[in-house]
Amino acid sequence: MSDLGSEELEEEGENDLGEYEGERNETGERHGHGKARLPNGDIYEGNYEHGKRHGQGIYKFKNGARYIGEYVRNKKHGQGTFIYPDGSRYEGEWADDLRHGHGVYYYVNNDTYTGEWFAHQRHGQGTYFYAETGSKYVGAWVNGQQEGAAELIHLNHRYQGKFLNKNPVGPGKYVFDIGCEQHGEYRLTDVERGEEEEEEETLITVIPKWKATKITELALWTPTLPREQPAADRPGQEEAPGAEGEGEMVEEVQPLTDVSEGELESTRPGEEEGDASREDREEFQYDSLDQGNASFEEEEGRQSELLE
Repeated sequence: MSDLGSEELEEEGENDLGEYEGERNETGERHGHGKARLPNGDIYEGNYEHGKRHGQGIYKFKNGARYIGEYVRNKKHGQGTFIYPDGSRYEGEWADDLRHGHGVYYYVNNDTYTGEWFAHQRHGQGTYFYAETGSKYVGAWVNGQQEGAAELIHLNHRYQGKFLNKNPVGPGKYVFDIGCEQHGEYRLTDVERGEEEEEEETLITVIPKWKATKITELALWTPTLPREQPAADRPGQEEAPGAEGEGEMVEEVQPLTDVSEGELESTRPGEEEGDASREDREEFQYDSLDQGNASFEEEEGRQSELLE
């Protein structure tokens, strides 16, 4: 969900004094602790220094928003909490009236972003949690957008790869809790969205399409089978697989490549809740993933028959 629609209103400037009750210095400037009711209806209560808000204070806007935190020469600077008119909330670092540094943003739909900020935008490393689906994006951000190496974690699987403009791009893989990985890559594809009036160009949008290449097992440690008994004296493959049986098992678990023939369209897995609040439920439900799961389960069945 975007936080661009939750910006605070401008605070009154140093020349908009209004009514004031509190301490002053020898020159009559507001200095120390005081309370001011400003001409626009806002109220500030806190510390002043030479006529400017400086130190800890609470600024209450007439629309219900408020800031509780540190000021430096009339600007929010340091640690502070801003509660916005729509009920969303930011807790973290500020610099020159901007969200800057590390902070947490709580959105009205219960989404959260925890991470780095730069000049009022999500920028650097951060985690965005989608409350409706339980998914979360963990990775890099650039100017408010999901961009760079990241991991998109869902309830029973995760995607690892790179993102650009909120879309997955290039090589990546899905890791499933059942114990397999599906490797592949996202390719950007142009899709026509229809024509406007006559002589206008057809509108084109670029969407990522997932192309699976293979499914492999997770790298798991397996104990070595005992070799004390000669192969001729062994009761048989059905009871205790011998060296020949081992070779067959190795051949059976080679990476499957039959799923590489299908290219499957996907929605934007990094789309934020505010931009498409209803589309998150449909994200990453790819037919290729079901096909990969079925292939892997068949493979497990074949191995189980060999071991029985």
